[in-house]
Amino acid sequence: SLCDCVFVLLTADSSVLFYLTDAVTQLLEHKEEYTQFGVIRYFAEYFSSVKNSNHILFREYNYIRATPHNRVSFIRVFWRCYRQIGKSGDLLSVLEYRSLLQLLCPDFPVEMVQSAARIVLMDDAMDCLMSFPDFLYAFQLQFYYQEFLDSVLVIYHNLLSGKSPNTVIVPTSSSIEQLPSAVVEENHKEQQQQDGVEPSTLAQSIDALCDRSKCSHPPRSCMREALEQTDKVSYYSFLMSLAKHETINQTIGVLPSKADLLIDPEMDQELDKIIAQISVSPGSNSSGSAVVGLKEVQKKASPRRNIHHRRKMEVESDGSTEETDSSEN
Repeated sequence: SLCDCVFVLLTADSSVLFYLTDAVTQLLEHKEEYTQFGVIRYFAEYFSSVKNSNHILFREYNYIRATPHNRVSFIRVFWRCYRQIGKSGDLLSVLEYRSLLQLLCPDFPVEMVQSAARIVLMDDAMDCLMSFPDFLYAFQLQFYYQEFLDSVLVIYHNLLSGKSPNTVIVPTSSSIEQLPSAVVEENHKEQQQQDGVEPSTLAQSIDALCDRSKCSHPPRSCMREALEQTDKVSYYSFLMSLAKHETINQTIGVLPSKADLLIDPEMDQELDKIIAQISVSPGSNSSGSAVVGLKEVQKKASPRRNIHHRRKMEVESDGSTEETDSSEN
């Protein structure tokens, strides 16, 4: 019921006002489409989709990154939609991962994809191919903790150049999108000539950042542990250690461990059914048509119909109508 959905959000998510505002905004912008179902049913469907993490499908980038719940939901959808890529062992480029992300969020910025790729590739040979699990865990870290990592990057470059890290200002929402690419490009050659910074100095600066920052950040114990593993540390080697850290993965609470990342028998069965149905349809003469058919479904899906067609989209994106995945527990 509507009351149950709102109660769950009030008790589990402090951003309920954000969702109420968005729900009313969408209702006003698409009044003719939604009011035919009834306003009460509309709000019930909206908050059900938020609760089940299907609300971020085909929404704009500013929306999917607006709350921690939205970020978690997007990471989950990305994993479940493209898990088969990892299972097949395919290696993809930065541009190919960007294309996959933009199927879910049309204006997803390439800078975010490049930042995740730099973690995997250690900011070297950016034209190399990456496995799905490697990219996924790096993307999870970069996307979920973006603002905090942007500030750590500024601290790191200040330490490299001999500046005091205490002069770092936490990026505002208006500067966040431009900071990673601008700083990285400007200091790329300098960073390549450096061996890194003293881990203890970086650890002290990060502790100070955690004290004054309001952004979400990885557990301090995990960051200290990552910095204790080497005599010199670079920014991307530090992030790679964090991306692989199981405690951080459990803290975010979306992805299973790497050993279980590609295991989901229930989803496999549902996908097999869909592919089988498409394969035997008239005019289908190869299994490749199944992939084309699934892509056509994604292209035809309307960004504004995800609320009232939630169950259909769960099948298209998750391969099942389950609200949660067993591997997430």
